[in-house]
Amino acid sequence: MNTHTQVSFLDGTYTLIHIPLEIYPTLLQPILRILLPQTQSLNFSRDSTEYELEGLTTDFQHAFLNISVTPIECSVVCHSSWAKNVFEPALNALPKHVGKSVSISEDTFMILAVTTAGLDPGGRVMELSSPLAFAGIPIFFITTYYSDFILVPTQEKLEVVLALDARGFELSGDHHSTFVNSSYAPRTSDGHLPQQPPGTPPPSNYDELQARTFDLLLKNNVKPIVEVGLELVQCSGRETSPLMNAYTTRPSMSRKNSTDYRRSWITHVDPKLYTCIVSALVSQPRFLSLTLAQDDPPSLLLDKALLPIFDDSLMGDIRGCLIPIFLDLRKLPAKSTGIVCGVAGRIAKGADASESSELSYLSTARAGTVILSQVQSIRAMCILTPLLSK
Repeated sequence: MNTHTQVSFLDGTYTLIHIPLEIYPTLLQPILRILLPQTQSLNFSRDSTEYELEGLTTDFQHAFLNISVTPIECSVVCHSSWAKNVFEPALNALPKHVGKSVSISEDTFMILAVTTAGLDPGGRVMELSSPLAFAGIPIFFITTYYSDFILVPTQEKLEVVLALDARGFELSGDHHSTFVNSSYAPRTSDGHLPQQPPGTPPPSNYDELQARTFDLLLKNNVKPIVEVGLELVQCSGRETSPLMNAYTTRPSMSRKNSTDYRRSWITHVDPKLYTCIVSALVSQPRFLSLTLAQDDPPSLLLDKALLPIFDDSLMGDIRGCLIPIFLDLRKLPAKSTGIVCGVAGRIAKGADASESSELSYLSTARAGTVILSQVQSIRAMCILTPLLSK
């Protein structure tokens, strides 16, 4: 099957924040300040650096934001300026023994936005993660209702470009940050692959990659976990006029080009949806992952028990049933590679084509979540449990 995959680098650098669940209530206020960006400027003059935080479009919305609450952690991916100007002051105000349990990534990340035609969700996870896994580049992977997003270390941009080039992705026209692969035909020569440090050559095939992945997980006592009674749905904020134009033709990144400061952030969003999101976050949900991206309506992966909060503000298969399998990665080295590709690939290898087609993946700061149908999750646990048992 021919596929058409486009990979684009989003503007800006992003930070990954890990918040332990026990102090999530303490840091809910800065989380909401980021979710509702209009509130950030209220206490500052327009001439101050805090007023012009980066990462917002001209309609005052985030170019990218992910807030995830899972049974393992709360994780936030936000533009680095928000981490510095909102989270760091909030942490500095806490007692040291409390604040030190929160982790703000020292390295920044770039975000690759991916659109693919002709591949099922499981195929997308494999196609998109494998070039970077074989190049030894650590990634975080986020599947949403509309798109896929990959976080890669900013300092490894050249290696990412070379890895994509080696796998048949080519620059698209005049867009120096967009790559297109129309047929996914990996190049036979590996002369352009990033050079690995001595003693750590990249895996030569999928079997070796999966073996390394599960050896690392086993050494760190990572077990697959299914939470009893937790069922998820993947859905989207409903597109309603007059919001449709805001969702389908979002402006470019620069707020500084806009002189109409009288228009509010709330002009461009669905107030009902955001009220529901705030209500869900305040409830400290068992599971809620919200992704905002400048070219998509809001995307949510959430505990089915939260659906009554949202009433009719969501669209999608809300009657569906997805089961998350959690991998607690808090003991792993921060720059571990191949986890997404190795785990997803092993599950897909042990299932037939129709079963692997619905596999999706969510990376948070210190955990990985494989998302499958109920039947698929049972079979996946039968595959993962023996591999991760000593």
